[in-house]
Amino acid sequence: MVDAFCATWKLVDSQNFDEYMKALGVGFATRQVGNVTKPTVVISQEEDKVVIKTLSTFRNTEISAKLGEEFDETTPDDRQVKSTFTMEGDKFVHVQKWDGKETKFVREIKDGMMVMTLTFEGVQAVRTYEKA
Repeated sequence: MVDAFCATWKLVDSQNFDEYMKALGVGFATRQVGNVTKPTVVISQEEDKVVIKTLSTFRNTEISAKLGEEFDETTPDDRQVKSTFTMEGDKFVHVQKWDGKETKFVREIKDGMMVMTLTFEGVQAVRTYEKA
């Protein structure tokens, strides 16, 4: 279940994030901010919904939904997407779809850290978080 991910997480390492954002079509200025921002991510469960709060000096966001239920999301770079949360084994998966495109965030716990792998059209970024 999602329980293993329910915590406050602080970004400690980010690999290939600029290339990932570039592949998504994120503009230069927003990429520059995205590359230096070290967000805190708070994952929790409220009744039957998973809640993800992302807190940073750039922007704070909050999304929540039931596992397997599609919902509307506005991304930090202002894309309007249809998103879904699922559990695939011990991995917490978040898929965003828009304009015939799809990106996937796969979160897993490794050695007490949360490792998030972001994939879009063959470009992959890895962001690692530790419990705050």
